Amino acid sequence: MSRLLRALALLLALAPAAQAAPVRTEHVEAELVAESAAAAPGRPATVGLRLKMDEHWHTYWRNPGDSGLPTKIRWTLPDGWKAGPIQWPYPEAQRVGPLMNYGYSDEVLLLVELTPPADAKPGPVAIRADADWLVCKDICIPEKASLSLPFAVAAGEPPAAAGNAALFSKARARLPVAVSGWSAESAIAGTKLTLRVLPPAGGVAPAKVSFFPFRENFVDHPAPQALVRDGNGVRLEVKLVEPVPADVKEVAGLLVAESSWPSHAGRKAVEIAMPVVATLPAIAAPVGAPAGEAGASLALALFFALAGGLLLNLMPCVFPVLGIKVMGFVRHAHGDARALWMQGAVFSAGVLASFLALAGLLLALRAGGTELGWGFQLQSPAFVTLLAALFFLMALNLFGVFEWGGFAQSITSNLSARGRYADAFLAGVLATVVATPCTAPFMGAAVGFTLAQPAPVSLAVFAMLGAGMALPVLALSFFPQALRKLPKPGPWMETFKQVMAFPLFATVVWLAWVLGAQAGNDAVISLLAGLLALGIGAWIYGRWARSEGFARFAFAAAFAAAGLWLAWPGAEAAPEKTGAAPAAKPGEIAWQAWSPERLAELRAAGTPVFVDFTAAWCVTCQVNKRVALNREEVVKALAARGVVALKADWTNHDPRITAALAELGRNALPVYALYAPGQSQPRLLPEVLTASLVVDEISKLPAAPAVAHSNPTVR
Repeated sequence: MSRLLRALALLLALAPAAQAAPVRTEHVEAELVAESAAAAPGRPATVGLRLKMDEHWHTYWRNPGDSGLPTKIRWTLPDGWKAGPIQWPYPEAQRVGPLMNYGYSDEVLLLVELTPPADAKPGPVAIRADADWLVCKDICIPEKASLSLPFAVAAGEPPAAAGNAALFSKARARLPVAVSGWSAESAIAGTKLTLRVLPPAGGVAPAKVSFFPFRENFVDHPAPQALVRDGNGVRLEVKLVEPVPADVKEVAGLLVAESSWPSHAGRKAVEIAMPVVATLPAIAAPVGAPAGEAGASLALALFFALAGGLLLNLMPCVFPVLGIKVMGFVRHAHGDARALWMQGAVFSAGVLASFLALAGLLLALRAGGTELGWGFQLQSPAFVTLLAALFFLMALNLFGVFEWGGFAQSITSNLSARGRYADAFLAGVLATVVATPCTAPFMGAAVGFTLAQPAPVSLAVFAMLGAGMALPVLALSFFPQALRKLPKPGPWMETFKQVMAFPLFATVVWLAWVLGAQAGNDAVISLLAGLLALGIGAWIYGRWARSEGFARFAFAAAFAAAGLWLAWPGAEAAPEKTGAAPAAKPGEIAWQAWSPERLAELRAAGTPVFVDFTAAWCVTCQVNKRVALNREEVVKALAARGVVALKADWTNHDPRITAALAELGRNALPVYALYAPGQSQPRLLPEVLTASLVVDEISKLPAAPAVAHSNPTVR
């Protein structure tokens, strides 16, 4: 027996690693490897199936997501040996068009424990495995391989396999661990799954967590997952594919942190099973926060909302509508005070009703699993088209091409009080609609506060925002002394009315540009043709205003209908997104396209990153770009600190950007995030920028190394 053991030891010494030559398929290199050079009788030994994929190809996790198949292994083992289940490393989310899959790219090691019987005799054994996997890129190819592993049973403690320690150490670091000391539960309402995870005493949940369910065809994989802080824990809202049966009592899967899981050093993934309860407790304030902090946060959000609403009146979106309405007050400033008060109150009611209606629709859609933010309606080319048509008709009305009820009654006609009040209400509605592309200072924090709040609190914040916007007009209606300094109504008002048409035409030009960014040049041409037809219809309606014949209305309506038909954007008009940002002009920032993967890659490399969350329809964004960002001093500051600039374009709906904004506590634009190396959270810059402010923030970063001149952020 001693000779046999010495021979076996010699055999193990001569084998530099317990593994066989890899097998090469069309897109994957596969092999079996072992952590130790042999197995002890009755004790498990860990072996692994190593799959190394070609560049841009991937295989799948145990739950492949929307498509794909998990890898399978069929073992051929000596008598009495047993193979355990595959130990799956945590996967990565892989978006493929509209689908979201879970899998592995580059290389993965799937670990399995093989256990010989307790009475296994020392000596060499043969291990065989038939592995099947699906490897995908633009297409998917089922592949397989028959693999063998020279192995042995050792009488004593088996030595480690030479050269494999680092491989297995890396694989074990990606294995999820059983979470200990944490409490977790879940609730299901329709198609919304809410996961609530609380840390042990003194702990804090990770800043960012993603849920990977074990159960297939359960969650809507591409839908973004909204993270909300709950005390020192988190809630994760996940959209389900469909309502689940009532007998579902538990939700199991992985929670993967962006950095590492607290209390489990170095591990990013934990395996967790959460019982399904009827309802979850109310969201708590952070543990250890001063008493009343939640109430103080609400009070601060209400104050910010009021201040932001007041400042909205200074934004270029709102001025044309408010200018027309305020000049309508001039008629009553020298006369009927009661009518002036009533118009101010009705205008304010229109603003408040519109803010609450938009907020209610936003909350309802988000509750249904749709991730949207403030200004979501302007992400629709159809809405942009209708708004452009409305402003175009308003401008023609102010020019006197036609007179139509409430559009001009406040400055030209002798309509009844009912007509004046209806016009005031509609002016409040319109002012709200055109205000959504703008974000005033303080407004972003106030609107972002609503992300983690119940509906009544959210509606209160939006109501305060509307109150702030309506307050100047309401105050002017109750204190008309300032208006009385203006000349009395007369011919000058007709001139002012026509002057006010030009900002409306400018708004139409801007909306056409927004539509082009959303749906391409063909949509802009269609819009212009439609506006031409609308203009002809408006001219017919006004040219024969004294005619009572049916032909006038018929021709005007026919041209109006033709105009809307021509202007309406087709579903096929949306431009293809290449993911590449347009080339920068000399002296401007060379933006790179934002994606969660690109941001994570840069942060992992220790590169400072500046992210501009923007949209073509966001007026504040466009103003900031021209007056603050595309300035020589800003470009030089970015280069000096080696900062990479990423642009997250929210012009069209992108749930990934919605989710990223939610993680920052925002759901309105603009948002500017500066990620410094080594810091888990970015610094958020104000909504309204100046070049000096941006330079000051960038200068707080450490200087770039000497190779910073090659930074692609600048041109």
